[in-house]
Amino acid sequence: MQPSIEKLQKFFKLEADIGYSNRAVIGGFERLAPSWEAEARNDAIPEDLIMTISERLRNYGRLSPTSRQEALHGLWNRIQRTLGEPKTTLDTSPEQPPSEKATPQHTQPSTAEISPRSVAVQKTLPPRPALKPFKPSETPAALDAPVTSLIGIGPRTAQTLERLGIRFLRDMLYYFPRRYIDYTKLKPINRLLYGEQITVIGTVENVQTRAIKNGRQQITEALLSDGSGKLRLTWFNQPHLNQRLQRNPHISVSGKIDQYLGRLVLNNPEWEPITQQQLNTNRIVPVYSLTASITQTWLRRQMHQVVNFWAPHLIEPFPEAFLRQADLLDLPNAILQIHFPDSWDLLQAARHRLAFDEIFYLQLGVLGQKRRWESKVGRVFSPPDEWVLEQLQKIPFQLTHAQQNAIQDLRQDLAAGRPMNRLLQGDVGSGKTIVAALAMAMIAREEAQCALMAPTSILAEQHYRSLSRNLIEQLGVLNPGELRLLVGATSEQEKQEIRDGLRSGTIKVVIGTHALIEDPVEFSNLALVVIDEQHRFGVDQRSALRSKGNNPHLLVMTATPIPRSLALTVYGDLDLTVMDEMPAGRQEIKTFVLKPLQREQAYRLIRKQIKEGRQGFIIYPLVEESEKSEAMAAVEESDRLQNEIFPEFRIGLLHGRLKADEKDRVMGAFQNGEFDILVSTSVVEVGIDVPNATVMLIEGANRFGLAQLHQFRGRVGRGNHESYCLLIPENEDQIENERLAAMVQTNDGFKLAEIDLEQRGPGEFLGTRQSGFANLQMVNLTDVRLIEKARYHAQALFNQDPDLTAPQHQRIHQTLQERWSAMQPADIS
Repeated sequence: MQPSIEKLQKFFKLEADIGYSNRAVIGGFERLAPSWEAEARNDAIPEDLIMTISERLRNYGRLSPTSRQEALHGLWNRIQRTLGEPKTTLDTSPEQPPSEKATPQHTQPSTAEISPRSVAVQKTLPPRPALKPFKPSETPAALDAPVTSLIGIGPRTAQTLERLGIRFLRDMLYYFPRRYIDYTKLKPINRLLYGEQITVIGTVENVQTRAIKNGRQQITEALLSDGSGKLRLTWFNQPHLNQRLQRNPHISVSGKIDQYLGRLVLNNPEWEPITQQQLNTNRIVPVYSLTASITQTWLRRQMHQVVNFWAPHLIEPFPEAFLRQADLLDLPNAILQIHFPDSWDLLQAARHRLAFDEIFYLQLGVLGQKRRWESKVGRVFSPPDEWVLEQLQKIPFQLTHAQQNAIQDLRQDLAAGRPMNRLLQGDVGSGKTIVAALAMAMIAREEAQCALMAPTSILAEQHYRSLSRNLIEQLGVLNPGELRLLVGATSEQEKQEIRDGLRSGTIKVVIGTHALIEDPVEFSNLALVVIDEQHRFGVDQRSALRSKGNNPHLLVMTATPIPRSLALTVYGDLDLTVMDEMPAGRQEIKTFVLKPLQREQAYRLIRKQIKEGRQGFIIYPLVEESEKSEAMAAVEESDRLQNEIFPEFRIGLLHGRLKADEKDRVMGAFQNGEFDILVSTSVVEVGIDVPNATVMLIEGANRFGLAQLHQFRGRVGRGNHESYCLLIPENEDQIENERLAAMVQTNDGFKLAEIDLEQRGPGEFLGTRQSGFANLQMVNLTDVRLIEKARYHAQALFNQDPDLTAPQHQRIHQTLQERWSAMQPADIS
């Protein structure tokens, strides 16, 4: 077979494989005709056959897919008859993966059929044969094969891929690109502009490699021509490209146009021969997160091989009617389009489908957890109204409406006959502790036990002091020996006394850290578990404490304002009480952003406040100076502040590398007034109560998220004195930082939380709760419409079939179990 005819056969077969979409040749078959004619004449192909083929190629793009199929097959039959070639067909059946390998060496195309459920999406994709409907038992087992089953991936490369979380072929399908580059804009060379991201098709006229920098480096230079002009291409330290470009002179290159000595150039562009399917040029190109020894081009090629072959074999969990009702792209096409999108519209449709799945299954899971928890029997605690009123009158201040509503919620939960499972969410200083104290009083009144778990010893001790004041001094429901503190620093003798008291029931309330969940701790009658700053605990820790009682009531508290959309989604298994009102007399903290050159003004304010008997915080973002950051470090800066700025004041130092007992000692000394200024890193963020502190200076403020900044600010203004928060960014360019501006505009933690969620994503709020949902990769948790849509469909399905036992819901049930595989049925939180 002549080379020109063999080339034509390859193009025709590729075109048949991709559904006659006119994409086998970049720019369509009409672009192939002129260059092919010259090759055919060199091969002495009959002139009338050349003209017939050229005419069909030039008109190919105007035909419908059906007409294109007829035209190519008719043309190929004529070529074989005229030239006397052996009879062959253009059709290629999908190659099945050989038994020893999980994917074929020749992959199927990335374009797939779109269901009629989304007309707008359907019109943008060329047709392809409908996928065979799979049953649950037909899930491709090869997707669970290790990546070493792929040709070219050995044990060493597999270990490298494991750093990216890729161990099995299934992992590759769900390893989504982190961004995309649009290389679909084809332009002739004479119309290129500096700074453009473009794709150019042309012929390499000259290529050479030479040494530079005294032979330490090499540069490969090529001259690309497309008839309209010439463009210089350069690659550094890739001498192997010299021979490759000489073997493949007709190429497609993509990249960002740069300039050198007044001429436009492409430095280190992506390139591919125009005879192969384009993965790195002339398309919307996926960009994946990488690790050492893995290149973007190599990973993109491996992903394309796996995604193209296996995505069409994925099972669609949702029934057809569900997909139409929710207006969703089917899963096989969503996976195809998220990796190798044919258009921005299809990419958006794929993102929408995959984000919908994340919220939908998350919501189904938490609804199931909530139902399991509510099906249990909980002890009833229903104190008389007179008793409750009597306790409220003992409190030496007026409760806010939000606090009163929260107490009413807790009373209803404790009297319902099922275990309470409530999230008490309130901004810094909103008065959550007294609400929890009243709940504990209702439990202790009936000789049952309560446990409060805090994330740090400092917070546990603070709760111990507050609850001693509330339960013993004010309400009088406990005797001093019935309330105890159990932390890591507690002496072994005292620990044993506490364990004995809990086992016998003489201790009614215990406050502690993770020491509470250790095996030796046993309760006589644990009826209420209170967990503070619950996002800092894992599911297993909460479950371990709950398991020490017989279906105890659960109250979790957080001072981190959680946006409603996030709370309803991620904490859907918890009943939500929001305390969005501050107690009377709580002063608004005055917040200012200062330039670094205005630091002396901040020092003057701190000096003035301390001379009036107040105290202050100074926060730094790092523990020690690092070559990678210009951020000031608490360790070095505390020495400078003591020796140069505030020699007349007492300065304490608190940072994460101190041992737990050292942190407690420093914090206790500051609370007792032994230090005037506390220099600290972010360990001071949550819960520390120093009413005498009135100034919070935050250095490198642009390096912190809004949630952190708001928590820092909440450490001051807890007394009766006017308080200040001063934010100094690392440089003047950060003065206009949006987060810092938001801090100045409002003290409302819930408004700030919405902004932080939009800017930084859900990580600030989720903490370690994501067990079973390690990553919400696709969903933007500020997209309220998508969240409400997914929650609506999850709730409707749950109401209809809570156990997912209906035949049409079996695949949904299977997917739910896979996604929640890390969650045990008892882990309800």
